[in-house]
Amino acid sequence: MRLARPRWSGTLAVKAAVFITVMCCALAALLGVLVHVSVTHQTVGEARDLALSRLEDATRAFEAGDTLGFGAEVDPPGLPAALHRLAVAGERGTMVAEHRGRPTMWAAGPADGERALAVAVDYRQSARTIEALDNAILWSSVLAIGATLLVGAFAVTRVTRRLHATARVARRISAGDLDARVDDPRTKDPTRPQDEVAVVAVALDSMASSLQGKLLSEQRFTADVAHELRTPLTGLHAAAELLPPGRPTELVRDRVAALRTLTEDLLEISRLDTGRERLELDTESLEAVVRRVVRAAAGSPGATPGATPGIGTGADTEVRVVRDALVETDRRRLERVLGNLVANARLHGRAPVVLTVNGPVVTVRDHGDGYPEYLTAHGPQRFRTEGGAKGHGLGLTIAAGQAEVLGARLTFANASDGGAVATLTLPHTPPAGVSPRAGTTSSTGDGLPDGAA
Repeated sequence: MRLARPRWSGTLAVKAAVFITVMCCALAALLGVLVHVSVTHQTVGEARDLALSRLEDATRAFEAGDTLGFGAEVDPPGLPAALHRLAVAGERGTMVAEHRGRPTMWAAGPADGERALAVAVDYRQSARTIEALDNAILWSSVLAIGATLLVGAFAVTRVTRRLHATARVARRISAGDLDARVDDPRTKDPTRPQDEVAVVAVALDSMASSLQGKLLSEQRFTADVAHELRTPLTGLHAAAELLPPGRPTELVRDRVAALRTLTEDLLEISRLDTGRERLELDTESLEAVVRRVVRAAAGSPGATPGATPGIGTGADTEVRVVRDALVETDRRRLERVLGNLVANARLHGRAPVVLTVNGPVVTVRDHGDGYPEYLTAHGPQRFRTEGGAKGHGLGLTIAAGQAEVLGARLTFANASDGGAVATLTLPHTPPAGVSPRAGTTSSTGDGLPDGAA
């Protein structure tokens, strides 16, 4: 099984630090080896020349029968065996070896017969010189690598900070904040050379400005068209009411009503797109709001004005209360969200439609084929439907927009055993000293228990 690498290992700063460290270590090792070999060769060469020079003097003294100089001796006990064999064979050579606990440079040559004349030169100073050089190379390499890492980390961190700022702006734009801009100060001066990060920042700002302009133009066009359609539709509706009773009249009135609903939905979406909606907050019992929505969807007398009309009757709708909650919200907008979810469940799903209240969470579930894949992955999209479904995709789009205005979270999913599930999570802020009614209730039919208000 392949082990997963930690998330931080993929960051640019870590990769740059690893690259700088590896390159510094490689360079330090290469320079250290070159300097070590050069100085060692020079130091050993000087010690070897000194030992051979003394061996030459000792050889002349031995041949003349004079006293050998200091350090010269025939077949000394500490002479390395390999060097002794070389000298007996008639060759001269040198070797560094331990003698009496200290490093010694030996030089040996032939004497008479099977004996070797050897000279021992103290090699401690040369060894200390090489050791000191190696330590100096090691510590200087460590300091150089540390300094390079600090400078490199500072430089890379400046770049990564700018990249992270650009990424944050990109995420804000993708979340709908089209006013977000990077505004990299390096892009303000056109005479200043621009690096790659500045080029990306300029491109992102330019893209955001272009996208914002196009969206604003589309929003204005949608709002203008919907607004201009209201006047002729009002006249058309009045004219349809004057037609004599009959099947053709019913068809005309039905199409006029559908066109008016579409126009009002477009106007509402255009208002939501502007982001200037204002809340009228009040403390509401979530169970009471849900029951009003179900009653309005059933078309019963006393239905709340402004709630979305339902499809069919309320006999196929069930309300389950696990735990009621008091929420501070805009009742009209909340009823609009829930009404659209119920209408969508009835129109595109199958009975029963179940609304469940569990604290500040309301779920609306049907038992149909479920939401299409694009909707669960990316949310509702206006004027997009799949699988031959009727509608314009505006109901769920409005529900998602109004939920965002309320500060609520609306998610769409499919149940494992079939059916679509919409979950609305509201901010739960009950006023001090007031407790919502708890308990488990279940009601069917129009969603109202006996005696409910």
